[in-house]
Order: sequence, then C-alpha cells, then structure tokens
Amino acid sequence: MATVSKRVIIVLACTECKNRNYTTTKHRERQRDRLELRKYCPRCRKHVMHREAK
Repeated sequence: MATVSKRVIIVLACTECKNRNYTTTKHRERQRDRLELRKYCPRCRKHVMHREAK
C-alpha cells in the first residue's frame, strides 16, 4: 500500500502585487508557520518577498 506523504503543495504569492508566481512543497509537521522567501517577481520585475498563500 502507498503511504501518505507528509509534504503538502503550497503556493507563494508576491507581497506587492499579490500575483501567485511559484509553487513549492513543505513538510506539514516541521514547518507550522507560513513560508516566506525572497524571490523574483516577473510582474514587478524585481526581487520581493513571497508569502505562502491560502
């Protein structure tokens, strides 16, 4: 039987333009808080903070 993965797919949204640019995975049990990464936003044309969206 297949096991249930403890990783969940999340979407990262730009904090300035609210555009959802990236998808990634995170571990459910280890990372409880919202993920924040500084990534490039093609709409803003610069590196800005991206936060985990619902």
